[in-house]
Amino acid sequence: MKRIGITFITCLLALTAFAQKEESTFKGYLVNDEYEVFLRINFYDKNIRIAGQDLYGELPGYLGKRHNSFCWVMVDAKVESEKKATMTMINDFGSEDLTASLTRKNDSIYIFKQEKGSTVKIPKNGKWLKLPKTLEFKRK
Repeated sequence: MKRIGITFITCLLALTAFAQKEESTFKGYLVNDEYEVFLRINFYDKNIRIAGQDLYGELPGYLGKRHNSFCWVMVDAKVESEKKATMTMINDFGSEDLTASLTRKNDSIYIFKQEKGSTVKIPKNGKWLKLPKTLEFKRK
């Protein structure tokens, strides 16, 4: 009887160890391969630093482009629910801003949606490329 009790308790502890914590939903590295952009975020501790741009200090995160130092800086982020967060972003020049939302579709897919303000533009082949209002990101 003791073995069954110990086995049961051990199984419960193992299950809780592998469960995704709520505080990891909006924390991590998300990628969109089509446009070669990524989100590096931590909406809980707000301790993300942009490489080579320490002037901004610690932030909730940023949207960056692979192989480029350009980024959109998240100056504020708020977790609305277990599946949705909102953020205020500016480009790295500070000349444009927008409000966006990030919604968790499932464990590895997130939907980034530009709500109001400027349109996110990224450099591509010497020109500015406007990103669609809604983008899908995958957790890496």
